[in-house]
Amino acid sequence: MANVRERLELDEERLSPLAARARTSRGREYVEEECPWRLPFQRDRDRILHCKAFRRLKHKTQVFVAPAGDHYRTRLTHTLEVAQIARTIARALRLNEDLAEAVALGHDLGHTAFGHAGEEVLNSLIPGGFHHNEQSLRVVQTLEKDGHGLNLTWEVRDGILFHSKVREGIAADGVGVASSLEGQIVKVADSIAYINHDLEDAVRAGVIRDVDVPRDLVAVLGSSGRERINSMVVDIIVSCWSVTEGMLPDHRCDGDLVIRPSVDMLAHMDALREFLFQRVYLSRFARDEAAKGGHVMRELFHHFVALSDELPEELLCRKGTEPVERLVGDYVASMTDRYAVKLYRELFVPEG
Repeated sequence: MANVRERLELDEERLSPLAARARTSRGREYVEEECPWRLPFQRDRDRILHCKAFRRLKHKTQVFVAPAGDHYRTRLTHTLEVAQIARTIARALRLNEDLAEAVALGHDLGHTAFGHAGEEVLNSLIPGGFHHNEQSLRVVQTLEKDGHGLNLTWEVRDGILFHSKVREGIAADGVGVASSLEGQIVKVADSIAYINHDLEDAVRAGVIRDVDVPRDLVAVLGSSGRERINSMVVDIIVSCWSVTEGMLPDHRCDGDLVIRPSVDMLAHMDALREFLFQRVYLSRFARDEAAKGGHVMRELFHHFVALSDELPEELLCRKGTEPVERLVGDYVASMTDRYAVKLYRELFVPEG
């Protein structure tokens, strides 16, 4: 049975010349004994899947705060959809599925309650700012396992840190570009997932109607989520095939996003994203709910900064080694929507 690991490593040698390989990984922050049954990226995926921060994603907002229906996306279902899309692209391009899946499962572990509204509040309150991609890295590197972290490989941590986008567009440099093509896949898969499921959820909520989607986008992308996702994924596979098959130079060190849609598809994806910003993300309905969630986050933050001894023990033990605002940010950012609301009521709403 000692040959299991050797067989798995041999399987990786059949991947694209540009695929990441566990054998050549830059390793973990702390050296540990290798597993004879799983390669490092597989172990990372499993560690993320079993951590507490991953389980909390099921009660964190994607777009709609505490939706009444059963079929709206949460941060957890979004993460699973990203992982599925990332694996599909990675498999088709003969890249490392284990690495792509691990990055996808971990990319939003640091996201706050109440979606980006919570992130914006903490960014305005914590010295040095707050960004969910950096917090996701902090979760896996420092906060999980009672402050010991998950000790993930460098490639997974790099992909988590550089998955984020900026307002300017899907392929904009933003916070930077992952060093592995698998990490770059997650960045694109994240966009494919959310612009499609956010559109479906907005229609379900009655914020927009299917007929509101610009006709030129429907003509190219399709009229359903299934058609749109397929159009985008197929375009990326076709556009990147020559790169991953080694027929073009390795651009991974150039700081460019290599895994990306074609120029035409990117323009249509950005147009759909902009439509969502104007009609959904920046709508009065979304702003009103976001304001309520932001208020909850702000009041909880100020409360625990003033009374930091009320922080959980695993954070209190680091008091004095890190700013109180950072520790409070860790605590408030970890909360689910319903826990934050429950705690807010206990602290600030008088009981009859």
